[in-house]
Amino acid sequence: MTAKLLVLYPAPPDAAAFDAYYVEHHLPLVRAVAGLQAITRNLGPIGAPGGPSTYHQASAYTFASMAELQQGLGSPEGQAAAADLANYAPKGTEMLVFEEGTL
Repeated sequence: MTAKLLVLYPAPPDAAAFDAYYVEHHLPLVRAVAGLQAITRNLGPIGAPGGPSTYHQASAYTFASMAELQQGLGSPEGQAAAADLANYAPKGTEMLVFEEGTL
């Protein structure tokens, strides 16, 4: 079983600037978090069953366990990544954590 942090980013005022900052500045901070196994994100527009979504990006960060996820988020590197959100996500984020398993 793995644990994930799912971060949903509302549509920003400037999507191109958001994307550039996320890739060039935020991802290097996130990649420094101990225990992080994988990062995934949407590559195109996010839709909803009823049509377009209000979210611009969904990113998932995978850890081996909930304990490792919590340890990573609480580390200095995790705190630095969290503090960086204000630099490119002015509308904030919605964050969800969960253990993932196969049914």
